[in-house]
Amino acid sequence: MFEWLRDRLGKNAAERLAIPEETWVRVEATLPCLSRLAPSERIRLRRLARTFIIQKQWTATEGLTLNSTMQLSIALQACLLVLNLGLDWYRGWIGIVIYPGDFVIPRAIIDESGVVHEYEDPILGEAWEGGPLLLSWFPATEQPRGINVVIHEFAHKLDMLHGGVANGMPPLHPGMSRKHWQLVMNNAYQDFSRDVRQGEQTALDPYGAEHPGEFFAVLSEVFFETPKMIQNNYPEVYEQLQQFYRQDPCATS
Repeated sequence: MFEWLRDRLGKNAAERLAIPEETWVRVEATLPCLSRLAPSERIRLRRLARTFIIQKQWTATEGLTLNSTMQLSIALQACLLVLNLGLDWYRGWIGIVIYPGDFVIPRAIIDESGVVHEYEDPILGEAWEGGPLLLSWFPATEQPRGINVVIHEFAHKLDMLHGGVANGMPPLHPGMSRKHWQLVMNNAYQDFSRDVRQGEQTALDPYGAEHPGEFFAVLSEVFFETPKMIQNNYPEVYEQLQQFYRQDPCATS
């Protein structure tokens, strides 16, 4: 199907998707990251979320029953990232698989001797390039402030749009400098990783020190959840994220 026709059908179906006002209000109230939005921004976010629900293919697994609250909560958080970018940034994939809690992914690594070691990796979410996005279902109220698995995984999807790899280098907008982005992000990543290695208390989740792709995803969580934490500790990083997401959450926090 032509993309324009698919998108048009998605928009038409979204307009027919009836979501009661009380449902919007109830779900939005569980998401502190939305509290800073102006009324006009909330209207746009709802439109995006409604279309997003229609465009994606939703699957609940391991006995979990999919319901509208789950879909709406995930859609609102996912669309917050692209509020000023557009849903085209989530192109190229359709599947969202939701687990009732953390889940395991089979992994394999090859050591220096060439021996393959297989193991199971317990995780809360994972984004596959060109494939589905896997998420654990935890109500937002059960997550510590500043931690947001949904935003984390959807940030990976944005990151993957540039080269298909989540490496902390998403496609930048015209006028943004790739060289400056890399300089700012690399300096912050090195400083942060050093603090983690030395056992220092950090403003960000230590998981961000795993590699630059995780650093970008963790930064994105904090940018939308507790933005002043980035602005105070990594002001240049905040400026880059502000330009990339085309939002300034500190201005209204």
